[in-house]
Amino acid sequence: MGETIQSVERAAAILRLLASGPRQLGVAELARGLGLPKGTLHGILRTLVRVGFVEQDPATGKYRLGATLLHLGSSYLDVNELRARAINWADALAGRSRESAWIGTLHEGHVLVIHHVFRPDDSMQTLQVGTYLPVHASALGKVLLAHDPYGEPAAAPLPALTRATITDPGRLEAELELVRARGWAAEMEELTEGEVAVAAPIKDSRGVVVGAIGIRGALERLAPEGGPRMEFVSYVRDAARAITRDLAR
Repeated sequence: MGETIQSVERAAAILRLLASGPRQLGVAELARGLGLPKGTLHGILRTLVRVGFVEQDPATGKYRLGATLLHLGSSYLDVNELRARAINWADALAGRSRESAWIGTLHEGHVLVIHHVFRPDDSMQTLQVGTYLPVHASALGKVLLAHDPYGEPAAAPLPALTRATITDPGRLEAELELVRARGWAAEMEELTEGEVAVAAPIKDSRGVVVGAIGIRGALERLAPEGGPRMEFVSYVRDAARAITRDLAR
C-alpha cells in the first residue's frame, strides 16, 4: 500500500506545472521545472497527449493542458458544494456590479478558480474556471491567506507579476492583517496591469472560511480615484454574506 508508481507521479507533476505556469511550456522549460531528463519527459508527454490530458501546439511545439482534463475538472467542480450553492449569488453579483465575478478556494498553495461569471457586456472574455491564481497577488488569495489557520508567513521574497505586486513578506503580512480587520481584500494592479479586484470571505456553518468571492475589472471603473469604490466593496460583501447564510442552512 505504501508503494507509488514513479511514472504516474511524474505525469501528475507535469500536469501541475502546466496548470500553475504560463499557458504553454516547452520541453526544456518542463525539464528545468521538474528536474527530469528531456528523454523521460518526451515519453510521458506523448502518453498524456494520446489520452487528451495534454495538447501540443503544432506551431510552437509547446504543451498545454488538454480539453479532456478540463472536462474531468469541470465534472469535479460541478459537484463541489461551495460552487453549487454560490452560483446564483455570483451571477447576481456580476449583474449588480457589471463586472466579472469570481469564486475561489485554496488548493496546493494557489487559488483555484471554481466559478467565473463573465462581465455582462459584449466584450471578448475567456472562461477562467479551473485556473490558478497566485495567493499573494490576487484579492481572492489575500482573503484566503488571511483566514488560513495553517498558513505560515513567507520566508523569502515573493514573485512579482507587475510593478505593483507585493513581494516583501512583511508587507504582505501587514496587508493580511488589514484584510482580517476590515473583512475584505483589494488587489490594485498586482496581478495584471490596469486591473483591480475586490474579494470577501465565504464561511461555512462552523464559521470557517472555505472560499472567497470577488469581482475584477478595469482600474478606471473600479478604482478611479486610487482606491476601490466602496459601492463595489458593498456588493461583494453582500454576496459573500448571502452565500455564508446559505451554507449555514
